Amino acid sequence: MKDKINKIMNEIIIPNMMKFVNIKPIVALKDGILFTLPLLMIGSIFLLIANFPYAPFTEFLSDKGLTAPLAQVNGATFSIIALVAVIGVTYCYVKNEGYEPMSAGFIAFAVFLITTNSYATNADGAIVENVISKEWTSGQGMITAIIIGLVVGSIYSWFMKKEITIKMPEGVPSSVANSFASLIPGAFLITGALIIYIFFKNVMDTTMVEFIYKIIQTPLQGMTDSIYGVIAYCLIATILWWFGVHGGTIVTGIMLPILLSNISTNQAIVDSGNALTIQNGAHIVTDQFTSAYINLTGTGITLGLVIYMVFFAKCQQFKQMGKLALIPGIFNINEPVIFGTPIVMNPFLLAPFVLTPTVVGVLMYLVVGSGLVPPFSGVVVPWTCPAIISGFLLGGWKMALSQAVILVISFCIYFPFVRKVDLINLEKEKENANALQ
Repeated sequence: MKDKINKIMNEIIIPNMMKFVNIKPIVALKDGILFTLPLLMIGSIFLLIANFPYAPFTEFLSDKGLTAPLAQVNGATFSIIALVAVIGVTYCYVKNEGYEPMSAGFIAFAVFLITTNSYATNADGAIVENVISKEWTSGQGMITAIIIGLVVGSIYSWFMKKEITIKMPEGVPSSVANSFASLIPGAFLITGALIIYIFFKNVMDTTMVEFIYKIIQTPLQGMTDSIYGVIAYCLIATILWWFGVHGGTIVTGIMLPILLSNISTNQAIVDSGNALTIQNGAHIVTDQFTSAYINLTGTGITLGLVIYMVFFAKCQQFKQMGKLALIPGIFNINEPVIFGTPIVMNPFLLAPFVLTPTVVGVLMYLVVGSGLVPPFSGVVVPWTCPAIISGFLLGGWKMALSQAVILVISFCIYFPFVRKVDLINLEKEKENANALQ
């Protein structure tokens, strides 16, 4: 039975999964969306300062008139991630096809702006002309940005492959030649964007970005922001890792745009002055939810396993592995323990490796949903930030305490399984020692 399962995974499921994640659109999506992360990380620093979990400090900022300037940084980072995404996805698509990508990225940027309204409604209900509404350049426009990025990247590359471009004579600087080469595909794409805008405006009485948000993005956010989405994330990531495939990268690469949109929605609730609660529309499952809870100390939440090795292991292999894996594990790097224990292809450790993050994910989903721990705002910390410290920075003492409880849960789930492997290894070490005598 075990050999049959391994054969199915190694010959059918994993090859097809790898084929899927390596197709051009998925590669462009995974790579392009990463351009948003520096803005989110830097913006989070200022957001954390503005919302530091210490009332006297935030009151000091308010008294000194620093709250509004800090919010300005938030508006210039979190609120433009869709614009960055549309450029990044197009850039990566065209670059992977072997063509100069920057022009294509800016064409996609123009297409995105054409398909959105150039006005906004202020608090009094008056229409303000000639503005770009940050409502749609933030997380709410993320799926539209991805679609436009992939479509523009694909069409632009097709024009280049077919050489439907303006060719400049030899000796013309490459920057000039590239600019002229982009004119024909750019004109085609921008004209197409105009037609799309007219259609949605005159026929649908909306814009493409609003239509996609309502029909596609909102249902997707609902699917990921559910207990079933949490379970699916945990199962796929850990099972792929058990077979030696970087499951976290694959799952996060696909889900990251939606998780970032959930972050943006939550921060918009905070910016509006409302309480960040489920009742006010906050999302539970965000990128921080995966990093601070279900991937705490790495996929599988393996620090509980490492703690056993350091303090309770009997065999020398686990004692040495615990010493090597402890410091990396504290900083959420668990490849040493995954491959060194090993967890990969180890039938004794499959159950706890899958079960631990799944139990934690379901538990924390229910805890956050009940209001015992607050949802995540837009604050993001580096993924290497240690447990408990990251919880405090993200959400105060309640979140830090929840991370401490997660580590206890990790230890308790891993204990009976790793204990069994430890005793088996100890017997083998004794047999080897006797054989050498």
